[in-house]
Amino acid sequence: MASQRNGTLYVGVTGALRERVYQHREALIDGFTKQYGVKILVHFEFFASMPEAIAREKQVKKMLRKVKLELIERGNPQWRDLWLDIQ
Repeated sequence: MASQRNGTLYVGVTGALRERVYQHREALIDGFTKQYGVKILVHFEFFASMPEAIAREKQVKKMLRKVKLELIERGNPQWRDLWLDIQ
């Protein structure tokens, strides 16, 4: 998730993508995303199991910012809010 194009980025894992994105968009949970206005879903990946998803989350969190931006732009070059795609 992002605050805007090339803005603040947030990486997380969930078993309920729609619900979690909604919580971030509506700032329902105190914390990083609420504090920095991170409300735009710009990239997501699905995995067969939670251990796989957690491993990928850790991998992405360790990436340099430049690599994270490249990952987003490969799949979403316009930085569209993908929220509507998961409805």
